[in-house]
Amino acid sequence: MSASPGADRLTPILERHELAGALAHPVSVPGSRLGVSSELRVTATRVGTGDRHTVIVAEPIADLTRSQDTLLRTLLISYPLVLALLGLIAWRVIGAALRPVEELRSAAERISGSGRDDRLPVPASRDEIHALAVTLNSMLDRLGAAREREQDLVADVAHELRSPLASMRLQTDVARRLGEGGELVDGVDAEVSRMSSLVDDLLLLARLDAHGPAGTPAEAVDVGRALAEVAESHVGPGPRFTVESSPGPAPVAWTRPDELRRILDNLVDNARRHATAEVRVTARSDDGRVLVLVDDDGPGIPADDRERVFERFTRLDDARARDAGGSGLGLAIVRELARSRGGDVRLGESPTGGLRAEVDLPAARAMPVDDE
Repeated sequence: MSASPGADRLTPILERHELAGALAHPVSVPGSRLGVSSELRVTATRVGTGDRHTVIVAEPIADLTRSQDTLLRTLLISYPLVLALLGLIAWRVIGAALRPVEELRSAAERISGSGRDDRLPVPASRDEIHALAVTLNSMLDRLGAAREREQDLVADVAHELRSPLASMRLQTDVARRLGEGGELVDGVDAEVSRMSSLVDDLLLLARLDAHGPAGTPAEAVDVGRALAEVAESHVGPGPRFTVESSPGPAPVAWTRPDELRRILDNLVDNARRHATAEVRVTARSDDGRVLVLVDDDGPGIPADDRERVFERFTRLDDARARDAGGSGLGLAIVRELARSRGGDVRLGESPTGGLRAEVDLPAARAMPVDDE
Protein backbone atom coordinates (compact mmCIF):
# COMPACT_ATOMS: atom_id res chain seq x y z
CA MET A 1 0.00 0.00 0.00
CA SER A 2 1.29 3.43 -0.90
CA ALA A 3 0.24 6.74 0.62
CA SER A 4 1.05 10.44 0.67
CA PRO A 5 4.08 11.32 2.80
CA GLY A 6 1.95 13.05 5.41
CA ALA A 7 -0.73 10.37 5.61
CA ASP A 8 -1.15 8.05 8.57
CA ARG A 9 -0.50 4.56 7.26
CA LEU A 10 -2.13 2.92 10.28
CA THR A 11 -5.51 4.77 10.16
CA PRO A 12 -7.78 3.81 7.27
CA ILE A 13 -9.47 6.63 5.42
CA LEU A 14 -12.43 4.43 4.51
CA GLU A 15 -13.87 1.45 6.21
CA ARG A 16 -14.36 -1.61 4.07
CA HIS A 17 -18.15 -1.13 3.86
CA GLU A 18 -17.62 2.48 2.71
CA LEU A 19 -15.34 1.62 -0.20
CA ALA A 20 -18.11 0.56 -2.55
CA GLY A 21 -19.90 3.86 -2.06
CA ALA A 22 -16.73 5.91 -2.60
CA LEU A 23 -16.08 4.05 -5.85
CA ALA A 24 -19.48 5.15 -7.13
CA HIS A 25 -19.42 8.82 -5.99
CA PRO A 26 -17.57 11.03 -3.51
CA VAL A 27 -18.50 10.44 0.11
CA SER A 28 -18.01 12.55 3.24
CA VAL A 29 -16.32 11.19 6.34
CA PRO A 30 -15.66 12.90 9.68
CA GLY A 31 -12.23 14.51 10.03
CA SER A 32 -11.78 13.01 13.47
CA ARG A 33 -10.97 9.71 11.79
CA LEU A 34 -7.68 11.17 10.60
CA GLY A 35 -7.23 13.60 13.48
CA VAL A 36 -8.27 16.78 11.60
CA SER A 37 -11.04 19.21 12.42
CA SER A 38 -12.48 19.48 8.92
CA GLU A 39 -14.89 17.13 7.26
CA LEU A 40 -13.30 15.14 4.44
CA ARG A 41 -14.56 14.42 0.95
CA VAL A 42 -13.25 11.05 -0.21
CA THR A 43 -13.09 9.64 -3.75
CA ALA A 44 -11.94 6.12 -4.68
CA THR A 45 -10.89 4.84 -8.12
CA ARG A 46 -9.73 1.41 -9.34
CA VAL A 47 -6.47 1.52 -11.33
CA GLY A 48 -4.00 -0.93 -12.78
CA THR A 49 -4.48 -4.16 -14.68
CA GLY A 50 -7.59 -5.95 -13.60
CA ASP A 51 -8.39 -3.11 -11.17
CA ARG A 52 -6.17 -4.72 -8.56
CA HIS A 53 -5.25 -1.41 -6.95
CA THR A 54 -7.44 1.35 -5.52
CA VAL A 55 -6.50 5.01 -5.25
CA ILE A 56 -8.25 6.84 -2.43
CA VAL A 57 -8.09 10.62 -2.23
CA ALA A 58 -9.36 12.60 0.75
CA GLU A 59 -9.65 16.39 0.82
CA PRO A 60 -10.80 18.69 3.67
CA ILE A 61 -13.82 20.78 2.64
CA ALA A 62 -14.08 23.23 5.57
CA ASP A 63 -12.85 26.17 3.49
CA LEU A 64 -15.17 25.26 0.64
CA THR A 65 -18.12 24.98 3.00
CA ARG A 66 -17.35 28.34 4.60
CA SER A 67 -17.03 29.92 1.15
CA GLN A 68 -20.39 28.53 0.09
CA ASP A 69 -22.05 29.74 3.29
CA THR A 70 -20.54 33.19 2.87
CA LEU A 71 -21.67 33.35 -0.76
CA LEU A 72 -25.19 32.24 0.18
CA ARG A 73 -25.53 34.88 2.92
CA THR A 74 -24.14 37.55 0.61
CA LEU A 75 -26.64 36.67 -2.13
CA LEU A 76 -29.57 36.56 0.30
CA ILE A 77 -28.73 40.07 1.47
CA SER A 78 -27.52 41.71 -1.75
CA TYR A 79 -29.83 40.12 -4.32
CA PRO A 80 -33.06 41.79 -3.07
CA LEU A 81 -31.21 45.10 -2.78
CA VAL A 82 -29.88 44.75 -6.32
CA LEU A 83 -33.37 43.91 -7.60
CA ALA A 84 -34.86 46.90 -5.76
CA LEU A 85 -32.15 49.18 -7.16
CA LEU A 86 -32.68 47.89 -10.70
CA GLY A 87 -36.45 48.30 -10.30
CA LEU A 88 -36.00 51.90 -9.09
CA ILE A 89 -33.69 52.70 -12.00
CA ALA A 90 -36.13 51.11 -14.47
CA TRP A 91 -39.04 53.02 -12.92
CA ARG A 92 -37.21 56.34 -13.17
CA VAL A 93 -36.03 55.72 -16.71
CA ILE A 94 -39.39 54.48 -17.97
CA GLY A 95 -41.22 57.25 -16.10
CA ALA A 96 -38.98 59.89 -17.68
CA ALA A 97 -39.60 58.35 -21.09
CA LEU A 98 -43.39 58.21 -20.62
CA ARG A 99 -43.79 61.60 -18.92
CA PRO A 100 -44.32 63.43 -22.24
CA VAL A 101 -46.93 60.83 -23.17
CA GLU A 102 -48.79 61.45 -19.90
CA GLU A 103 -48.66 65.21 -20.52
CA LEU A 104 -50.14 64.66 -23.97
CA ARG A 105 -52.87 62.45 -22.50
CA SER A 106 -53.75 64.98 -19.78
CA ALA A 107 -53.88 67.84 -22.27
CA ALA A 108 -56.00 65.79 -24.68
CA GLU A 109 -58.45 65.00 -21.85
CA ARG A 110 -58.89 68.72 -21.14
CA ILE A 111 -59.70 69.55 -24.74
CA SER A 112 -63.43 70.16 -25.01
CA GLY A 113 -63.64 70.98 -28.69
CA SER A 114 -65.21 74.38 -28.05
CA GLY A 115 -62.10 76.52 -27.67
CA ARG A 116 -59.86 78.02 -30.29
CA ASP A 117 -56.72 77.50 -28.27
CA ASP A 118 -56.98 73.74 -27.87
CA ARG A 119 -53.37 72.58 -28.16
CA LEU A 120 -51.19 69.76 -26.92
CA PRO A 121 -47.84 70.46 -25.24
CA VAL A 122 -44.87 69.86 -27.55
CA PRO A 123 -41.83 68.35 -25.75
CA ALA A 124 -38.43 69.92 -26.36
CA SER A 125 -36.82 66.61 -27.33
CA ARG A 126 -36.65 65.95 -31.05
CA ASP A 127 -37.96 62.41 -30.94
CA GLU A 128 -41.07 60.44 -31.88
CA ILE A 129 -43.12 62.03 -29.07
CA HIS A 130 -42.25 65.48 -30.41
CA ALA A 131 -43.33 64.45 -33.91
CA LEU A 132 -46.57 62.96 -32.52
CA ALA A 133 -47.42 66.17 -30.64
CA VAL A 134 -46.74 68.32 -33.72
CA THR A 135 -48.91 66.04 -35.87
CA LEU A 136 -51.79 66.06 -33.37
CA ASN A 137 -51.65 69.87 -33.07
CA SER A 138 -51.79 70.09 -36.84
CA MET A 139 -54.86 67.86 -36.78
CA LEU A 140 -56.46 70.07 -34.10
CA ASP A 141 -55.79 73.11 -36.29
CA ARG A 142 -57.58 71.46 -39.20
CA LEU A 143 -60.50 70.42 -37.01
CA GLY A 144 -60.71 73.92 -35.55
CA ALA A 145 -60.78 75.46 -39.00
CA ALA A 146 -63.51 73.05 -40.07
CA ARG A 147 -65.50 73.87 -36.93
CA GLU A 148 -65.20 77.60 -37.57
CA ARG A 149 -66.32 77.14 -41.19
CA GLU A 150 -69.34 75.19 -39.97
CA GLN A 151 -70.20 77.83 -37.39
CA ASP A 152 -69.81 80.60 -39.95
CA LEU A 153 -72.05 78.72 -42.37
CA VAL A 154 -74.79 78.26 -39.77
CA ALA A 155 -74.58 81.89 -38.72
CA ASP A 156 -74.57 83.17 -42.32
CA VAL A 157 -77.50 80.99 -43.37
CA ALA A 158 -79.52 81.94 -40.30
CA HIS A 159 -78.73 85.61 -40.82
CA GLU A 160 -79.68 85.52 -44.49
CA LEU A 161 -82.98 83.82 -43.66
CA ARG A 162 -84.08 86.57 -41.34
CA SER A 163 -84.74 89.10 -44.10
CA PRO A 164 -87.08 86.95 -46.27
CA LEU A 165 -88.85 85.71 -43.14
CA ALA A 166 -89.40 89.26 -41.96
CA SER A 167 -90.74 90.16 -45.41
CA MET A 168 -93.10 87.17 -45.40
CA ARG A 169 -94.40 88.09 -41.95
CA LEU A 170 -94.99 91.67 -43.08
CA GLN A 171 -96.96 90.46 -46.11
CA THR A 172 -99.12 88.13 -44.02
CA ASP A 173 -99.85 90.94 -41.56
CA VAL A 174 -100.87 93.22 -44.42
CA ALA A 175 -103.05 90.50 -45.96
CA ARG A 176 -104.74 89.82 -42.61
CA ARG A 177 -105.47 93.53 -42.11
CA LEU A 178 -106.96 93.70 -45.59
CA GLY A 179 -109.06 90.62 -44.91
CA GLU A 180 -107.38 88.58 -47.63
CA GLY A 181 -106.20 84.99 -47.52
CA GLY A 182 -108.14 83.77 -44.50
CA GLU A 183 -106.92 80.42 -43.19
CA LEU A 184 -104.07 80.35 -45.72
CA VAL A 185 -102.61 83.52 -44.24
CA ASP A 186 -102.96 82.14 -40.72
CA GLY A 187 -101.16 78.94 -41.71
CA VAL A 188 -98.36 80.78 -43.48
CA ASP A 189 -97.99 83.14 -40.54
CA ALA A 190 -97.67 80.19 -38.13
CA GLU A 191 -94.97 78.62 -40.29
CA VAL A 192 -93.14 81.93 -40.58
CA SER A 193 -93.22 82.32 -36.79
CA ARG A 194 -91.88 78.81 -36.36
CA MET A 195 -89.09 79.39 -38.90
CA SER A 196 -88.22 82.73 -37.31
CA SER A 197 -87.88 81.04 -33.92
CA LEU A 198 -85.69 78.35 -35.46
CA VAL A 199 -83.46 80.95 -37.12
CA ASP A 200 -83.08 82.84 -33.83
CA ASP A 201 -82.12 79.59 -32.09
CA LEU A 202 -79.52 78.80 -34.75
CA LEU A 203 -78.03 82.27 -34.50
CA LEU A 204 -77.82 82.01 -30.71
CA LEU A 205 -76.14 78.60 -30.85
CA ALA A 206 -73.69 79.79 -33.49
CA ARG A 207 -72.78 82.80 -31.34
CA LEU A 208 -72.30 80.63 -28.25
CA ASP A 209 -70.17 78.15 -30.19
CA ALA A 210 -68.00 80.89 -31.62
CA HIS A 211 -67.59 83.23 -28.66
CA GLY A 212 -69.32 81.77 -25.60
CA PRO A 213 -70.23 84.44 -23.05
CA ALA A 214 -67.36 86.68 -24.18
CA GLY A 215 -68.37 90.29 -24.63
CA THR A 216 -71.52 89.92 -22.52
CA PRO A 217 -70.49 90.25 -18.85
CA ALA A 218 -72.75 88.68 -16.25
CA GLU A 219 -74.68 90.65 -13.66
CA ALA A 220 -76.96 90.05 -10.69
CA VAL A 221 -80.41 89.01 -11.94
CA ASP A 222 -83.45 88.72 -9.69
CA VAL A 223 -84.84 85.28 -10.49
CA GLY A 224 -88.19 86.01 -8.86
CA ARG A 225 -88.78 89.02 -11.12
CA ALA A 226 -87.79 87.00 -14.19
CA LEU A 227 -90.25 84.26 -13.19
CA ALA A 228 -93.01 86.85 -12.79
CA GLU A 229 -92.38 88.09 -16.33
CA VAL A 230 -92.44 84.52 -17.66
CA ALA A 231 -95.69 83.82 -15.82
CA GLU A 232 -97.25 86.97 -17.28
CA SER A 233 -96.26 85.95 -20.80
CA HIS A 234 -97.79 82.47 -20.38
CA VAL A 235 -101.24 83.57 -19.30
CA GLY A 236 -103.83 81.87 -21.48
CA PRO A 237 -105.39 78.53 -22.33
CA GLY A 238 -103.52 75.36 -21.56
CA PRO A 239 -102.08 73.80 -18.40
CA ARG A 240 -102.16 75.88 -15.24
CA PHE A 241 -98.89 77.72 -14.65
CA THR A 242 -97.89 78.50 -11.06
CA VAL A 243 -94.77 80.04 -9.50
CA GLU A 244 -93.90 79.02 -5.95
CA SER A 245 -91.68 81.25 -3.82
CA SER A 246 -89.19 79.74 -1.38
CA PRO A 247 -88.66 81.17 2.11
CA GLY A 248 -85.73 83.49 2.73
CA PRO A 249 -84.14 86.14 0.51
CA ALA A 250 -85.03 86.24 -3.14
CA PRO A 251 -82.63 84.14 -5.22
CA VAL A 252 -80.30 86.22 -7.35
CA ALA A 253 -78.37 84.53 -10.16
CA TRP A 254 -75.09 85.62 -11.71
CA THR A 255 -76.03 85.66 -15.39
CA ARG A 256 -77.76 88.04 -17.79
CA PRO A 257 -81.47 88.94 -17.84
CA ASP A 258 -81.94 87.95 -21.47
CA GLU A 259 -80.14 84.65 -20.95
CA LEU A 260 -82.16 83.77 -17.83
CA ARG A 261 -85.38 84.73 -19.59
CA ARG A 262 -84.44 82.50 -22.54
CA ILE A 263 -83.69 79.59 -20.19
CA LEU A 264 -87.00 79.96 -18.35
CA ASP A 265 -89.05 80.49 -21.52
CA ASN A 266 -87.63 77.38 -23.17
CA LEU A 267 -88.17 75.18 -20.12
CA VAL A 268 -91.68 76.47 -19.46
CA ASP A 269 -92.66 76.12 -23.14
CA ASN A 270 -91.38 72.56 -23.13
CA ALA A 271 -93.24 71.78 -19.89
CA ARG A 272 -96.53 73.33 -21.07
CA ARG A 273 -96.32 71.45 -24.36
CA HIS A 274 -96.25 68.10 -22.55
CA ALA A 275 -98.09 68.81 -19.29
CA THR A 276 -101.55 67.44 -18.61
CA ALA A 277 -102.93 70.00 -16.16
CA GLU A 278 -100.20 71.92 -14.33
CA VAL A 279 -96.71 73.39 -14.66
CA ARG A 280 -95.03 74.48 -11.44
CA VAL A 281 -91.84 76.55 -11.18
CA THR A 282 -89.85 76.96 -7.96
CA ALA A 283 -86.67 78.98 -7.34
CA ARG A 284 -84.46 78.91 -4.27
CA SER A 285 -80.94 79.68 -3.08
CA ASP A 286 -78.81 76.76 -1.95
CA ASP A 287 -75.24 77.15 -0.67
CA GLY A 288 -74.06 79.83 -3.08
CA ARG A 289 -76.12 78.46 -5.99
CA VAL A 290 -79.51 79.28 -7.43
CA LEU A 291 -81.78 76.34 -8.26
CA VAL A 292 -84.79 76.72 -10.54
CA LEU A 293 -87.13 73.71 -10.70
CA VAL A 294 -89.66 73.34 -13.52
CA ASP A 295 -92.13 70.48 -12.89
CA ASP A 296 -94.93 69.20 -15.08
CA ASP A 297 -97.42 66.34 -14.75
CA GLY A 298 -96.96 65.01 -18.27
CA PRO A 299 -95.63 61.63 -19.45
CA GLY A 300 -92.04 62.54 -18.60
CA ILE A 301 -88.91 61.28 -20.36
CA PRO A 302 -87.38 57.82 -19.84
CA ALA A 303 -84.14 57.88 -17.86
CA ASP A 304 -82.15 56.55 -20.83
CA ASP A 305 -83.26 59.49 -23.00
CA ARG A 306 -82.81 62.34 -20.50
CA GLU A 307 -79.27 63.09 -21.61
CA ARG A 308 -79.91 62.50 -25.29
CA VAL A 309 -82.58 65.20 -25.51
CA PHE A 310 -79.91 67.85 -24.88
CA GLU A 311 -78.36 67.04 -28.26
CA ARG A 312 -79.27 69.45 -31.01
CA PHE A 313 -82.26 68.64 -33.21
CA THR A 314 -83.13 65.67 -31.02
CA ARG A 315 -86.83 64.99 -30.56
CA LEU A 316 -88.34 61.86 -29.07
CA ASP A 317 -90.60 59.72 -31.23
CA ASP A 318 -93.80 60.94 -29.57
CA ALA A 319 -92.85 64.60 -30.18
CA ARG A 320 -91.79 64.51 -33.82
CA ALA A 321 -95.04 65.92 -35.12
CA ARG A 322 -94.57 69.50 -36.13
CA ASP A 323 -97.57 70.73 -34.22
CA ALA A 324 -96.60 68.88 -31.02
CA GLY A 325 -92.83 68.97 -30.88
CA GLY A 326 -90.40 71.83 -31.02
CA SER A 327 -87.34 72.22 -33.21
CA GLY A 328 -85.14 70.11 -30.95
CA LEU A 329 -82.97 73.10 -30.00
CA GLY A 330 -84.69 74.37 -26.86
CA LEU A 331 -82.99 72.14 -24.30
CA ALA A 332 -79.66 72.42 -26.13
CA ILE A 333 -79.86 76.21 -25.84
CA VAL A 334 -80.76 75.97 -22.14
CA ARG A 335 -77.72 73.83 -21.40
CA GLU A 336 -75.36 76.00 -23.47
CA LEU A 337 -76.55 79.18 -21.75
CA ALA A 338 -76.36 77.65 -18.28
CA ARG A 339 -72.90 76.18 -18.79
CA SER A 340 -71.57 79.38 -20.33
CA ARG A 341 -72.17 81.03 -16.91
CA GLY A 342 -70.78 78.20 -14.80
CA GLY A 343 -74.07 76.39 -14.28
CA ASP A 344 -75.82 73.33 -15.65
CA VAL A 345 -79.23 71.80 -16.25
CA ARG A 346 -80.42 68.29 -15.39
CA LEU A 347 -83.59 66.31 -16.03
CA GLY A 348 -85.25 64.03 -13.50
CA GLU A 349 -88.57 62.74 -12.30
CA SER A 350 -91.05 65.25 -10.93
CA PRO A 351 -93.04 64.63 -7.71
CA THR A 352 -96.13 65.17 -9.87
CA GLY A 353 -95.17 62.16 -11.98
CA GLY A 354 -93.92 64.05 -15.02
CA LEU A 355 -90.58 65.65 -15.82
CA ARG A 356 -88.48 67.90 -13.60
CA ALA A 357 -85.93 70.26 -15.16
CA GLU A 358 -83.42 71.55 -12.60
CA VAL A 359 -81.35 74.60 -13.54
CA ASP A 360 -78.26 75.25 -11.42
CA LEU A 361 -76.70 78.74 -11.69
CA PRO A 362 -74.10 80.58 -9.60
CA ALA A 363 -75.65 82.96 -7.10
CA ALA A 364 -74.91 86.66 -6.88
CA ARG A 365 -75.29 88.83 -3.78
CA ALA A 366 -78.59 88.47 -1.93
CA MET A 367 -81.31 91.03 -2.64
CA PRO A 368 -84.05 92.05 -0.19
CA VAL A 369 -87.49 90.62 -0.75
CA ASP A 370 -89.82 93.08 -2.54
CA ASP A 371 -92.85 93.68 -0.29
CA GLU A 372 -94.89 95.29 -2.98
